[in-house]
Amino acid sequence: MAKKGKKYIEAAKLVDRTTAYSVEEAIALVKKTNTAKFDATVEVAFRLGVDPKKADQQIRGAVVLPNGTGKTQRVLVFAKGEKAKEAEAAGADYVGDSDYINKIQQGWFEFDVIVATPDMMGEVGKLGRVLGPKGLMPNPKTGTVTFDVEKAVNEIKAGKVEYRVDKAGNIHVPIGKISFEDNKLVENFGTIFETMLKAKPAAAKGTYMKNVAITSTMGPGIKVDAATAVVKN
Repeated sequence: MAKKGKKYIEAAKLVDRTTAYSVEEAIALVKKTNTAKFDATVEVAFRLGVDPKKADQQIRGAVVLPNGTGKTQRVLVFAKGEKAKEAEAAGADYVGDSDYINKIQQGWFEFDVIVATPDMMGEVGKLGRVLGPKGLMPNPKTGTVTFDVEKAVNEIKAGKVEYRVDKAGNIHVPIGKISFEDNKLVENFGTIFETMLKAKPAAAKGTYMKNVAITSTMGPGIKVDAATAVVKN
């Protein structure tokens, strides 16, 4: 821990905590302050002026990042008949019904995302206790409960990320890897930033976008000036 602490402290010295950087500057700093020896994930954190306890201020959804996440998601699809064939053709890693439900009940979790057709949700719902705490339960709001399994699988494989506000009003979303070119991270950031702006609940009062920061897996947080974050078409 001390070793990591020393590197982190050195990296943190490069960041002025009182400054909100432009998106481009923040991305460059994230790369400069990365201390991980592996290809670290770059993440954006939003602190939003919402009250997640209120149903009309819940924010949840999914968006496809233009340059993907740098991670290949393993997709499990719960479907039968023609829909199962459609999922297989689209490149799903696992397709089935009760057989996979039994495997998960026995502790199998070698997948990242679950897609389910609506007619399967009665069965999949039995896994709520194990899937819920891991954030793996399929949900119509994120496009993972659908009869259009081909589209769902294609989007996930293309770099779809889910977002959900936590109890403190924060949202964390991966936007790529340290190895990505700067402009690709900037583009991915712009996509998720615009998505967050559009997701503002009508009931939210006061400042909505309270704080935006970019960080890498083991690096310090870098504050972003939201005024520079709007995508220029």
